[in-house]
Amino acid sequence: MRTESDSLGTHQIPDEAYWGVHTARAVENFPITKRPISVYPELVRALVHVKQAAARANAELGVLDPGKAELIDTACAEIAGGALHEQFVVGVIQGGAGTSTNMNANEVIANRALELGGHAKGDYAFLHPIDDVNRSQSTNDVYPTAIKLAMMYSLSSMLDEMRALRDAFSAKGREFAHILKIGRTQLQDAVPLTLGQEFHGWATTMTEDLQRIGETLPLLSEINLGATAIGTGINAEPGYTTAVRRHLSEISGIQLTTAGDLIEATSDTGVFMTFSSALKRAAVKLSKICNDLRLLSSGPQAGLGEINLPPKQAGSSIMPGKVNPVIPEAVNQVAFSVVGADVTVTMAVEAGQLQLNAFEPVIAHSLLQSITWMRQAFLTLRVNCVEGITANEARLAAMVGSSVSVVTALTPLIGYQASAALAKTALLTGRSIADLVVEAGLMTREAVEAELSPERLAGEGPGEA
Repeated sequence: MRTESDSLGTHQIPDEAYWGVHTARAVENFPITKRPISVYPELVRALVHVKQAAARANAELGVLDPGKAELIDTACAEIAGGALHEQFVVGVIQGGAGTSTNMNANEVIANRALELGGHAKGDYAFLHPIDDVNRSQSTNDVYPTAIKLAMMYSLSSMLDEMRALRDAFSAKGREFAHILKIGRTQLQDAVPLTLGQEFHGWATTMTEDLQRIGETLPLLSEINLGATAIGTGINAEPGYTTAVRRHLSEISGIQLTTAGDLIEATSDTGVFMTFSSALKRAAVKLSKICNDLRLLSSGPQAGLGEINLPPKQAGSSIMPGKVNPVIPEAVNQVAFSVVGADVTVTMAVEAGQLQLNAFEPVIAHSLLQSITWMRQAFLTLRVNCVEGITANEARLAAMVGSSVSVVTALTPLIGYQASAALAKTALLTGRSIADLVVEAGLMTREAVEAELSPERLAGEGPGEA
């Protein structure tokens, strides 16, 4: 063990630990979720990127010894590459507006830098977690900047999976383009469309949500780094804000901008609510698609039975042969969680007071978990469900052939009243609409067949180009 001290006294720290006294107290104080911040590797990477940029800016401005800056820079690069993530041990839910997370990062970076410089961990007389690693910084500008970076890092892979799922729906739209079916409104028979049009509609839905999420990215790229405690830049050198933003943009590969009003940017967390809302929208609409997939595949004998989802596992411990739509069900539950997280983010944003919002830890946890779960939901829905969907073409054709809803296509030619009467007769007798129209002398057989062709029923007839 080694002994470290802070303003509250001393604390014993395991020799092998790269974290120090501030982290140790946080671990004791917040044993709530049993989930350390290392569960979000993008957050760890974002934190060390901020520290790396700060070290470079401080060295450039002459307020940090170049040798120390180099050691900090190297340690940060190692951690960003995946080293020592297990040392980020404070819980994701913590008091203090993220101070414990910032201290954890400071201590791990400092102790690895000490090792690189040939010093023992805890030898802070040579290189200090706060005086050197945290130079020109406050939790209040480091933490929100790191959250935004972490979200953008996480979003990259989530959006890739979202596009891949969108493309899978598009591919099924092309595959099923020739298959006519009956549409439904309010769960009642409506008018025909193709199964391909239905799948293409889902792809369009996802495209729109990709656009809505994309619109939030410029908001996330606006940072308050350099604001320090409350936005006045106290303890930071003139020119630091510009320098650190430039270095962080280079390190992260993201073009960042400094907020025009650092007081406002430090106290206001509305950007997280805006992003959360866009993510919730995507989750809710994806859940609706999953509802549709479950309905369309219901049965196989006593349900709609229009499509077949890939069978993934036995569905019952008592009913042999039963197979459930487990993949859409799992994605539904992810959506429910995202909606709940959005409520959490909303309440946390509202709870800010005066110059700071103390509740950014739960904002960060809620959003990073939602992004992670959505990424995996997009992946499993595509790979384990959508790509393997097949159509029950015979059943779909039979339902179209026996449906009275096709009379809607004839209404402009024979009138609403006649169409309604024929629909009622067809339902009572089980006879086809086409036969009844011809028998009533309202249209010729050739004219009826032309109007009820699959192309016309699906909206692809004359005048639709």
